Amino acid sequence: MTLVRHNSGRVFVSFNPLKERGIPLDAQLRNWSELNTAPYDSRAVHPYTRCRVIAMNGIEVEAIINSHQFARHTADVGIKQKLAMVRRIEQQQQKAVNWLIPGNESTIERTIGYEQVAVDLTSWLARHEPDPYLKKVYEFALLEDFDHLYRYANLMDMMGDHRKAEEITGDLTEILPGRPTIFEHRHPHDELRRPMTLKAADTQSVMNAITIVAAEQQTMNFYMNDGNVPEDPLARGLYLEIAQIEEEHVTHYESILDPTLSWLTNLVLHEYNECWLYWSCMQTEDDNRIKALWELHLNMEIEHLRTACEMLKDVEGVEAESFLPAQGMPEPMRFEPNKEYVREVLRNQVEWTAYDAKFLPINDLPPDHRYFDYQRKVNEGGVPSEQVIERHREQLGGEYRFTTEGEHPVEPLRENGDHDRYAYHQAINRSPALEEA
Repeated sequence: MTLVRHNSGRVFVSFNPLKERGIPLDAQLRNWSELNTAPYDSRAVHPYTRCRVIAMNGIEVEAIINSHQFARHTADVGIKQKLAMVRRIEQQQQKAVNWLIPGNESTIERTIGYEQVAVDLTSWLARHEPDPYLKKVYEFALLEDFDHLYRYANLMDMMGDHRKAEEITGDLTEILPGRPTIFEHRHPHDELRRPMTLKAADTQSVMNAITIVAAEQQTMNFYMNDGNVPEDPLARGLYLEIAQIEEEHVTHYESILDPTLSWLTNLVLHEYNECWLYWSCMQTEDDNRIKALWELHLNMEIEHLRTACEMLKDVEGVEAESFLPAQGMPEPMRFEPNKEYVREVLRNQVEWTAYDAKFLPINDLPPDHRYFDYQRKVNEGGVPSEQVIERHREQLGGEYRFTTEGEHPVEPLRENGDHDRYAYHQAINRSPALEEA
């Protein structure tokens, strides 16, 4: 291991899992008591420890789904057997991580954690994204997840028997309106982005993309399965609406992946990404008990990566070193505050929308664009993300916001701002599609 200076200026100890020895596969199976991990204390856990647990649960779920899909698309029995063995271990890893979440953590509390992950993970990836177009891809969805945190925080504040959202996020992440959820509903064709190519992309870009697809997919799945848990119709409506946006985000992010990769190359990249993230968690975790789990899983993943590289070489004759960096991994991914960065993106991009693979101000759309027709159809009859704020104002005399850096950087989105000046309102008001509604 050697010291490396990243292009961000940060110096860190390099790590190359291709040069490390992991735990042999036949020594990785664990018994039930080992997997039934003791949960963290939901009232004492550090917000970013919770974020790491949520994120790595999603990473393991993606690893499992990807392996199942590979198995369904190959007739090679030898590959199927190796996939099945590694996948069984990935399932055990997922259980050990997911079981860290306590049963007394309610759906809405977990939701706040999921959205904090979305805000601070996406911010970090965007800040460390070397490709200018891909950076815009991250920043675009960042403002939408930032708004989801605000909507759910207002819902939580009205539930009475629960904590305030700031007790879960700490003072690490602000809670303010982003791009309002009502305006995030776009025609499916406008969620498709330009894909990268493995040959031309920086390794950081590849790791960023695999990571964010897994994280957004996990959020989508969570809302798909647990969004119907609340009894309040408005709460159910809010989960339903935002769940649709999470599907948009999975489409948005998965479309930047290189679609030409072989299944085995894709498997190697997934295993490499898991090594990067477990190594990152191990570098940044303050809870020693959970840090030990990250280290154990890293040592398992090193062997999973070796197995995938071996299959790639044996079947396709390709050395993983031909597309993985010789100097080792990108710098560790860190959960850390991104307040000023989010505010800067809000100031510059909150009024953007998408047209095919491009991002542009809402007012630059032609009045007859499909966006407006889609808005008319899905928002007809009331919009839960707006109604939850209206109810909070009626019941509690204002909105729930949590800020440490001053008032909202976008004047119309301040609590008493002139929302009619907001560009989305202006654009929709001039749309023939909505005038007919």
